[in-house]
Amino acid sequence: MARDSRHGGPTRELSDVVSVVAPGMTILGDVMCDGTVRVEGKIEGSIKATKSVVVGKDGRITGDIETQDVVVAGTVVGTVSGASRVELQETCRIEGDIRSRRVKLEEGGQIEGRLHMTAAADGKSAAAPKGASPSIQSQKPQRAAGRS
Repeated sequence: MARDSRHGGPTRELSDVVSVVAPGMTILGDVMCDGTVRVEGKIEGSIKATKSVVVGKDGRITGDIETQDVVVAGTVVGTVSGASRVELQETCRIEGDIRSRRVKLEEGGQIEGRLHMTAAADGKSAAAPKGASPSIQSQKPQRAAGRS
């Protein structure tokens, strides 16, 4: 832990800082944070955080999220990008695309949009051929010839 040169006491690393948007609070505009943002109120704008974004059950974001780890229990209207992982809890409501290497969706969580899961942290898949659709498609298994 680093020391604060002005007071001689310990200081926190910027990545350890948690910024809170409290219940009843509304932010109009984009939010940028070194560390974690916890949203219990409302943000109308995008969020970029170096560590993580946590949207509480009553939290609401109208804008895009871009960070390493995302946990959503509330509502997000916009693209959710978690370079490492995205966790969508049972009370979440997402209206927009989700981009991450790993996604956890609890039963009851609601998503209206596309899910893009790639190995690359930048959200672009090097393995997908040109012109391939990024959406998830369901395929029925084929029956073997001559069998009923």
